[in-house]
Amino acid sequence: MFSKTLGKPTKFKKIIYLLATIILGLLLSVLVHALVEIQYILWALRHSYIVSFYGGCALPPLFRTMLWIDGAVGGFWLGHYWWQKIYVQKLWAKKQAARR
Repeated sequence: MFSKTLGKPTKFKKIIYLLATIILGLLLSVLVHALVEIQYILWALRHSYIVSFYGGCALPPLFRTMLWIDGAVGGFWLGHYWWQKIYVQKLWAKKQAARR
């Protein structure tokens, strides 16, 4: 299932790797959005605050946009960080070699 060698770090692999982590960041931002919105609505109910909805969402559009941007940028930087660790510095391969 898992390869013992990493293979060559090609440009195509890097693009796919970064794209996958950006998608992961966006999915995590959706989870954060849901948790923040739930907490905001619960807070509003406790304090009898009237919530105005913006197209079916209680959070302001600027906040939603910032969550999406933060998710994409965070995913990019996460992918870049792990690309360096795994493919450039080859830390995973070095740990595997040290175990033998």
